[in-house]
Amino acid sequence: MESFISAALGELMTRSINFIINKLSKPPALAMEESLQRTLLRAQAIDEEAMGRHITNQAMIQQLSMLRDAMHRGSYALDAFRYEPHYGEDDSDQVVSGFMSLSKAPFAKDQYFFSRTAQFREQLQEALDRLGSMIVDLNELVMFLASYPRMHCQPYNMHILLGNCMFGRQMEAELVIKFLLHTQLHSSEELEVLPIVGPPRVGKSTLIAHVCKDERVQDHFSEIVWLNDLDFTDGEHQNQVSNSNKDKRLLVVIELSGNLYEDAWNRFYLASKRSFCSGSKIVLTSSSDRAVKFGTSQALTLNHLSHEAYWYFFKTLAFGSIDPEAHPGLAQVAMEIARTQNRSIPGACIICYLLRNNFNIHFWCKV
Repeated sequence: MESFISAALGELMTRSINFIINKLSKPPALAMEESLQRTLLRAQAIDEEAMGRHITNQAMIQQLSMLRDAMHRGSYALDAFRYEPHYGEDDSDQVVSGFMSLSKAPFAKDQYFFSRTAQFREQLQEALDRLGSMIVDLNELVMFLASYPRMHCQPYNMHILLGNCMFGRQMEAELVIKFLLHTQLHSSEELEVLPIVGPPRVGKSTLIAHVCKDERVQDHFSEIVWLNDLDFTDGEHQNQVSNSNKDKRLLVVIELSGNLYEDAWNRFYLASKRSFCSGSKIVLTSSSDRAVKFGTSQALTLNHLSHEAYWYFFKTLAFGSIDPEAHPGLAQVAMEIARTQNRSIPGACIICYLLRNNFNIHFWCKV
């Protein structure tokens, strides 16, 4: 009996020592990488479930936006660690190395790319702590998600889903829809106008285009009319739009590429106010803050996506259903290409379409 206990204790002691040695021998950054990867998978599962459902609660949308922000930051930190230059493994590494040497802003010196140092471990730990605590706080939200109807009847790959939604603008989209569907308590004759402003290529037109595809908006309005700067130089066209829709609830979307003179706007607004059916709305998009004064409600200002969110969007579209971890050389080049796009959503969609159709390291370097 004593020999059996002695043998059991010896085996237990040996296993404990081996466990401690293995744990201590693993680099801290690699251990955090594994933990962050597992936490990101949980966050992505929640995010994908939410993106596939029709959520209208503003508090839930805000919580999900915070989760996505933490997820994008964690994913960016993890990718920067994984895809930092480590050439010499195969022929593709030589191609990437030659490409990086010609780059105007090499990875190693970029402020968003850091090596495996104490600073890197600190950022990994920060991303892990923030994302982990946020997932714990969202336990109740995950239960509530099941109560919202699904937006799609069949499963989508994430890159297809991102192509069918407005990435990073769920909260803004719901604010626009709330404005469009809002009915005034008193039958006021005021024609409501919502200005949407922001820098060029930030996604103003894309946002309103996605909003107009929403079934709630299409059911609410009899017709959606699109106008631009040239329509305001054609008085006959403006009158035709105003006078032919007296019995229809209209949504008029005006996309301005330049400045709109106040007298031209006043003429159009007064004519529309007299002729449009009650409940009609106007949405005005412009790169100039001057358009704010034409609104009857608080303007919606769009800013560029963060670097981390843009990389998540770009990577998902570029690789599609392919795992970037299986192609670290391509991922390195993709990060460099993403940096040149100045966080442009249209630019990402066009270039990622080209990349996704030709998974060749030489082609990606040419792009």
